[in-house]
Formats: sequence, structure tokens, C-alpha cells
Amino acid sequence: MAKSLVIVESATKTKTIGKFLGKDYQILSSVGHVKDLPKQRLGVDLDDSFEPEYITIRGKGKILSNLRKSASTADNVYLATDPDREGEAIANHLAEEIKAKKQNVYRVLFNEITERAVKNALANPTKIDDKKVEAQKARRVVDRLVGYQVSPILWRTVYRGLSAGRVQSVALRLICEREDEIENFVPEEYWSITAKLQGEKTDPFLSKLHKVDKKDPVLPNEEKTREVIADLQPQTFRVKDVKKKKVSRNPAPPFTTSTLQQAAANRLGYTSKKIMMIAQQLYEGVELGREGSVGLITYMRTDSTRTADEALQAVREHILVNYGKEYLPASARKFKAKAGAQDAHEAIRPTSLEREPKKIKRYLTSEQFKLYNLIWNRFVASQMEAAKYEQTTIDILAGDRYLFRTTGSLILFRGFLQVYEDDASATDDQDKDEDMAIPKYLKVGDVLTLLDLMPKQHFTKPPARYSESSLIKELDAQGIGRPSTYAIIVSTILARKYVVKNQRQLMPTELGRTVNKILIQNFSELFNVKFTANMEMNLDEIESGKKQFLDVTRNFYTPFKQALEEVNAKQKEIKDSLQEETKETCPKCGKDLIIRWGRNGKFMACTGYPDCKYTKPLEEPETVDERCEKCGRNMVIKYGRFGRFLACSGYPDCKNTRPISTGVKCPDETCTGTIVEKRSKRGRTFYGCSNYPNCKFATWNQPVDIRCNNCGNFYLEKRSTKAKGDHLYCPACKAEIQEPERESYREAAYG
Repeated sequence: MAKSLVIVESATKTKTIGKFLGKDYQILSSVGHVKDLPKQRLGVDLDDSFEPEYITIRGKGKILSNLRKSASTADNVYLATDPDREGEAIANHLAEEIKAKKQNVYRVLFNEITERAVKNALANPTKIDDKKVEAQKARRVVDRLVGYQVSPILWRTVYRGLSAGRVQSVALRLICEREDEIENFVPEEYWSITAKLQGEKTDPFLSKLHKVDKKDPVLPNEEKTREVIADLQPQTFRVKDVKKKKVSRNPAPPFTTSTLQQAAANRLGYTSKKIMMIAQQLYEGVELGREGSVGLITYMRTDSTRTADEALQAVREHILVNYGKEYLPASARKFKAKAGAQDAHEAIRPTSLEREPKKIKRYLTSEQFKLYNLIWNRFVASQMEAAKYEQTTIDILAGDRYLFRTTGSLILFRGFLQVYEDDASATDDQDKDEDMAIPKYLKVGDVLTLLDLMPKQHFTKPPARYSESSLIKELDAQGIGRPSTYAIIVSTILARKYVVKNQRQLMPTELGRTVNKILIQNFSELFNVKFTANMEMNLDEIESGKKQFLDVTRNFYTPFKQALEEVNAKQKEIKDSLQEETKETCPKCGKDLIIRWGRNGKFMACTGYPDCKYTKPLEEPETVDERCEKCGRNMVIKYGRFGRFLACSGYPDCKNTRPISTGVKCPDETCTGTIVEKRSKRGRTFYGCSNYPNCKFATWNQPVDIRCNNCGNFYLEKRSTKAKGDHLYCPACKAEIQEPERESYREAAYG
């Protein structure tokens, strides 16, 4: 029988740790949490104590029974769950279950699953950190109070099954507010001027207008730009100054959870959930042939950039041997911790510099290798010498008023860039100028020949939508959530269908915007960045002993309870505000139809409910690439009593509508209208002139903005028959587009 029992969270760890400890230890897994709050009720005592009611998770009874049985015969029990609040809570619950059978229960902590780290932890056992347990309990209680008391409001005002999370709802708010910024953004025109110049001994080079009368140039339109160009044409261009300076760029620190998720999302295209899943595998252990299961990286949930002294020594030796003395700084780099960081664990790094990615690649999956390689390179680069550049700035005067500038840089020493190309130059701005070519042999006073003046039109751009990477960066910067929660926050709002991903961009759904609107209008003090960040600080202070569990929960719940009571009193008002009028009437009773929310989204329902229970499905509006001429928001396709029509997505704030145009002008030469989509009284789609009733042109076939190759008629029609399938037809010459021409026409007409 084993002399000591070690309990970990996952089965993978049992294999890795068992290899280090041998026959004197039995290694078992709790398979995650063993206790939690009940699902069917609140499970929190609201009578001033806020104590949670933890019960055994369904299916974990047998696991607990086996752990108690093994503990009863062991000399010592070591709880080796993850070194964070969640791990501490699991250890505490296990201890409560085991201490009835065994008093020799210890807590052990290790930041990496290596033989040295595990044996050192067992040789220096500690006690469960009650303050950390209290901090986790506070988080769980506050999250339960929010989720179980705000979610029912969503059920009664939108539909049953929705949920509101304390942190996830703030992330949703950020995404919705960014979408509002994009929709309300009005582009502003501006221009730039670039001169093409040549010196007596130089090749032609470019220089950009930098100042006018010692101020930034203001070129709001083409007319003003042309005036400036006309004034520049006769000016003498002369070199005013040539400055050269050497600059250094230091490497970034090793990864934290946040920066790992950002880099892996940008470089590898992985979701935050996938990144953390792969990192967990690398941390818990991977089979490396004869070496067995080995933990390849340190703990992956951390906000610290700190590195252990022995790891620093190892990486410096690696750099010296593999890259040379010139790549090794005089002393190890120390990185300053981010404000508000817990700094409980090291940064994410390889557990051994001997296991280079390329050497163990054959044992790893493609995804494991890519992430491990990224972590390895970032860690090694973080302790390498800075990259060094020569930065050149050439100022050129055109007359007395205009200053042009040419800038560029030349890399002198790559330093850490030999290992890790950082993202310092990455930008979303497509108009950003690259470094210009720096001409040689220029000196102050040289007169230059003006070869050309090149104006360029620009427009200001709206802020970019959040990606998973940039959202996590924002959450981290604002102090919202903690390393263990970033991936869960993103995956939760996606799973709830409050947000969708389109080409890596996070966009709020109509449901997400509706939920967000209800929450911020009625709980503005709760679901905001400042409150959420302050709550995280309160939890940290519980862990550090500066605050008490009861004080934090009571201070939260007192104003929260008052807000709940106010919102519960106006639920009907909230529900009515979500209903939308339509132009349709109920076919059963003749009363108006309204748009309401249901489990499957929006639908039409009779205002005569409950006497009339008629309903009609409503398809999700399809966004089109057109803007509302009244407010600038996107137009969407909606359905009314006369068929499809375009409506502003800003409804009810903006009630602009218009028919769907085919883009084909009216065939009547005397008419200025266009052909739009309509529907007959019997519900059949047809196409008629937008100038009806002054122009009565109509056709059953959809016009297409394609010119007929046979007769030159300016449009064709889409037709479909059983014999010929989809094809194009010219109403002027009666030609049908046959092979081989049909495919090129089909691509244009049918996409």
C-alpha cells in the first residue's frame, strides 16, 4: 500500500507526476472541482452572512469515496491542485472531505510539473491558504447573486433561458459600444502630398509634406490640396537638415496569459479557448518517447513577467552557446510588473532549455509544436540583447513656408530579432506609410530637383471591431477578469449567441444588443468597466488579507438589492419597450401584428393575445452594403405586408425605409426611375419602376445590370425553367445566353 497520497486535478498530471515519485506515492485525480453551488436554487444565505451552500457535484460522489478510502490508509495526503484561487478552493473542499479520515493533510504548490519542482514541493509542504479560499468564495458568491437574480429579469422581458454574467456582460458591453462607434462614425476627408525629388548625386526619392508655416498641414479637400501644389511648383527645394541617430529596441517580456492569447491568436489564428487547451496540455505533460510524460511549460495562468533565477541562468547559457557573446546582455533582464498584477506565479516559459522545439517536434501535435515554439522563442528573446537601428531624418525646405520630411531606418544589429520578430510595427492602418528609401550623398544646403508632386486622398477610419486578441488585451488593460477567466469570458458570450465571429472580428448580434441595452439601462452601476475592475481589486485584497469576505459581499449586495427591486417593479415597461410595430395585420382577427422575442429569436405575434394566439416567424434581418441616407447606419432587409424592403438598422431611433433596388434603370427612356422589388396582392414577387404610379413599367423577371453582348441592350433578366435551369434572357432581342458564354454571365448574375 502507498505510504503517501498525492491528489491532483487531472488524469494527465497523475501520469507525469507518478513518473517522478515512484512506488512510495499513490497519485489520484479529483477530475476538477468536487463541490459547487446547487444548480436549481440560489444556494447563498442572504440573511447577512452570504455563506454559500456547497454540495457534491453530480457524478463526483464515487470519486470522493475512492479518495477518502485511499486517504484513510495513507501516511500523508498531499493536495497538489493548481496554484491559483480555483485550485485552492478545490484543495479546501478535498481537505474537508478527507480530514474526517486522515489528519495529516498538506497543501503542495509547484509552478511547473518537473521532477525538481514536484519533489521540492513535497519536501516543503504548506497549509491551505484560507485567504485565497475566501477570495474565490467571494467571486463565486457575487457571480451567483448576479447570474441567478438578473437572469430571470431577462427571462421575463426577452425570453427564458438567457443569462447575465458579472464579467461577461461587461465584455459584451465593450463590443456593443464599439459597434455603436463604428455605426455612428462619419468619415472625414483629408489629403497628403508627397514630393518626388532628386539630388545631383542621388537617385530619385520621396519626401512627405510635414509642416506648413511650422504647423501640421491642413488639407481637407482636393481644392485646397491643388492650391498648395500650385504654390509648391515654383519653390526651390533645399536640404535643411540631415539627422542620424542610433536607437535600440528592447525585447518584450516572456508571456503572461493575456499576451500569450494575443500573440497566438494573431500569429496562429487560434481561439482563446483553444490556446488555453493546448497550453494546459503542454503544462500537464506530453509523452516524449523514452523520457515519458513531461511538463513542457510553466503554469499558464499568470499575470507576472517574473522569471526564476535558475531559469535566467539557463537561458543566458543557451544564448551564449547558440548565438554568441554579442547577443547576451551584461546582466539578466528584469521586467516591471503590470500595475495591479497579482504576481503569484512566474511568466510562462519552457521548463527546460534542453528540450528545444525542433528536437521534440516529432512527439508533439502540429498545434502543440506551434504554441510551444512560440513560448520558447519569446522566452529566449526576452533575455537577448536589444536590436539596434540607425534612424535617419532628412528635412527639406520648399521656399520659406513648406517643410518636407523623409524618414527611414537601417538595422545595424538584429539582437533578439534573430529569435522572435515582435509586433512593434504591426498596424491596422492601411494608409500607414512604410519607411522611405534614404538617399545617399545628401548634405545640408543641397538644392534638389522637383520631379513630381503626388497628392493622395484619405479618409479617417472608424475604430476596428474587437477580435478575441484585442478584446483580451482590453480586458487585461482595464483590470477586468483575471488570467484564468479571459478564455471563459470570450467563449461564454459566443456560446450564448450574444456575439458572433466574422473573419476574426467580434460583432454583437441583435440579441446581444438587446440584452446589453436592458442591462446598462437598468444596472448601469453594476455592468460597467470601473465597477468590475474595482471588484477584482476587492477580491485581490481579500486574498492579501486587507479586506474580509463579508464586508465585500455586503457592500456589493446592498445597492444591488435596491436596483433589483426597482427593475422588478418595471418589468412590464421593459418588455413593452422591446416590442416593435409592423405594417402587417393578423390574418385571423385583423388586429395589428407586433414583433416580440422568443426562444428562437424574434417572431410576429398578434396584439390580441391571449384571445388570439396567431404567430408568424420572422427571419433575422440581412445586412446589405448600403447606408441609411438619414443617419448613416447600415440598411437591413426586412419583411412587411408588401414583401421585402430596406430599413435602417437603427430602428426605432431611425424609421427610414426604401424599396430594394435591382440597380437597373427603368427601360422607359422618358423615365428617371430605377427598377425595384415589389410584391403583388397575392404575394408574388415582381419588379416595377420606383416612379409608380407615374411610370407603370413592370416585369415578373428580375432585371440584372448586365449588358447584352448580342444587341447591346443595357440589361438582362434572370429566368429559370425546368428544361434550361437558371439562365439569362435579353428582353430586347430575345436572346438566351448559351454556353460557353453562360458561365461568365452566371458568375456576374448569380455569384
